[in-house]
Amino acid sequence: MIKHIFKIRVRYSDTDQMRFVYHAKFFEYFEWARTELLRDYGLPYSEIERMGYLIPVLEAYARFKKPAYYDDLLRIETYMKEIPNLKFRLEYEVYRDIDDELIAEGYTEHVFLDAKTYKPVKPPEVFMNFVIEQFKSCKNKRC
Repeated sequence: MIKHIFKIRVRYSDTDQMRFVYHAKFFEYFEWARTELLRDYGLPYSEIERMGYLIPVLEAYARFKKPAYYDDLLRIETYMKEIPNLKFRLEYEVYRDIDDELIAEGYTEHVFLDAKTYKPVKPPEVFMNFVIEQFKSCKNKRC
């Protein structure tokens, strides 16, 4: 399993008329967490694109548990629980950092595409090596 933690502070523009974080913003938070997971593990999206791949979202889901408010510091925990084949799934848990309250949870499912043909392809070797290495290291410690 791969686990990554990313923190974000709720901006005023993220809230709606009820003063809650607008539900669609959570998908932006998921994207930000996903981007930072890859960057922190040395494989930023920009590098993947330079290699000739795209990673579109095939499916996205969110379940909202509690509201988040302006200026809350949110902790987004991102997980990859299975080694990818053609598709891969990332799961997210969003907590209010100050009280560890679960705010939302969800997932996104992705596929690698060849950037020229837009056809699905196997994940690049560098991505698979990174994933397999992370899964191996988790066997020796709690991830």
